[in-house]
Amino acid sequence: MTIDAETPDEYISKLPEDRKAAVSKLRETVRGNLPKGFEECISYKIIGYVVPHSTYPDGYHCNPKLPLPFINIASQKHFVALYHSGIYADKNLLDWFVGEYPNHVKTKLDMGKSCIRFKKMENIPYDLIAQLCQKMTPEAWVTLYEKNIKR
Repeated sequence: MTIDAETPDEYISKLPEDRKAAVSKLRETVRGNLPKGFEECISYKIIGYVVPHSTYPDGYHCNPKLPLPFINIASQKHFVALYHSGIYADKNLLDWFVGEYPNHVKTKLDMGKSCIRFKKMENIPYDLIAQLCQKMTPEAWVTLYEKNIKR
C-alpha cells in the first residue's frame, strides 16, 4: 500500500478508516517515548523517525542524501508494521523484545529482521513499544550503526 504524503498527518489522513486510530496511537507512542534527537518525517513514503543530518552528517550509507533511519511505521496491505533498526542491529535488544512480547500479547509474534507485523489492530502492545522506543538514544544508534551496519 503506497500513500503519497508530505507529512505524517497527511499520511494518516489517507489511511483506510480501520487503520487510522491504530497508526495514530502507534505514532503517539513512538513520539512520546523516543529520546530527544530523533526527528519525525516521511521516509520511504511511510512515517519515519531518523537521526537528522545535523546530528549525523554522513547520512544513510545506502543513500547519504537521506538521514539515518531508525524507526518506521507503515500501513501495509494486510498489516500495520513497525520497523525498528535497533532490533536488527542489537541481538540483546532483539532477545529482550522477543522475550517480553508474550507478556503483552497472547498471539504469536509475527516478525522479520526489523519488521514487527500487526494483523489485528487490537493486538498492538503499545506499552511494550513505548519501552522499546526508550531503549536507544540517537547517539547509541549511530554508534551501533557504525559498528554493525555501515561498512
